[in-house]
Amino acid sequence: MEKVEYKGLGRRKSAIARAVMTPGTGVITINGRTPQQYFPNALVIQDMEQPLAMTENRNSFDIKVKVIGGGFNGQAGAIRLAIARALVASKGELKTVLKKKKMVTRDSRSKERKKYGKYGARRSPQFTKR
Repeated sequence: MEKVEYKGLGRRKSAIARAVMTPGTGVITINGRTPQQYFPNALVIQDMEQPLAMTENRNSFDIKVKVIGGGFNGQAGAIRLAIARALVASKGELKTVLKKKKMVTRDSRSKERKKYGKYGARRSPQFTKR
């Protein structure tokens, strides 16, 4: 019998997540660990699981995620997008539900580059009048 799996790729800030969903009991593993072991607090986990909760698919898929780069919030956003894209691949009619809540849209905001003559992206040296 052929193994059914749905894949999704998500990016946020400098984090990249690849999710593979298979029909199962709702087990989520991130880089070989549970979400509670991987992320420092429950809010980040809740943010990551939003597409599953919204479409009521929390216990119908096993999800394996490989994530690299970024911090915890960026990684959670990347995983959320990867899961949403994998859900759309599994059932196309879920796209309208997820699109209304902006789950399938990549958040393009990232860190602005440092400019020469400045201390950061915009912070200038202190001005002295005399």
